[in-house]
Amino acid sequence: MAQSYRCSSVWRVAGTVNEVMAVLADVESLPRWWPSVYRSVSTLSEGRADGVGRRVSLRTTGWLPYSLHWVSTLTEPVTRHGFAVAASGDLAGTGQWTFEQDGPEVVLTFQWSVSANKPLVRRLSWLCRPAFAANHRWSMARGEESLRLELRRRRATPHALDHIPQPPRATFAALGSS
Repeated sequence: MAQSYRCSSVWRVAGTVNEVMAVLADVESLPRWWPSVYRSVSTLSEGRADGVGRRVSLRTTGWLPYSLHWVSTLTEPVTRHGFAVAASGDLAGTGQWTFEQDGPEVVLTFQWSVSANKPLVRRLSWLCRPAFAANHRWSMARGEESLRLELRRRRATPHALDHIPQPPRATFAALGSS
């Protein structure tokens, strides 16, 4: 039986909801700006004009030395209020992003409710649940850091780009193919 995980993350980044929407709606750019987690992304189908039904194949990792292969399907369009996805594959379930402008910052909330279908993760869930939860927290912290850097990069002048650090990399990049 697949183990269920429910996780909630809250990010706060300097910027506007429109800037955040532009970054998160560009799914193909995830490996560039969030390379610590997103190893590869490929579009399987575009979906409707509003993006609903868009399916992308993902390979993700974290600080633990394994990767997950899954498909994300957009179930609610990307709007000023957020969006929702369904996951299938090594992870199965739903994710919901919400956006709220709070002065010069955007508060992003992510609710993730998934089951682990990857055999290794499923078999070890009873023992490693705290490590898997910590892996998710680590991944989301890298995402918040990476989004802050990406927003800075998108606003920067060519000269200022040289002074913006690269996003954090995967901990086990060589092992992330398992």
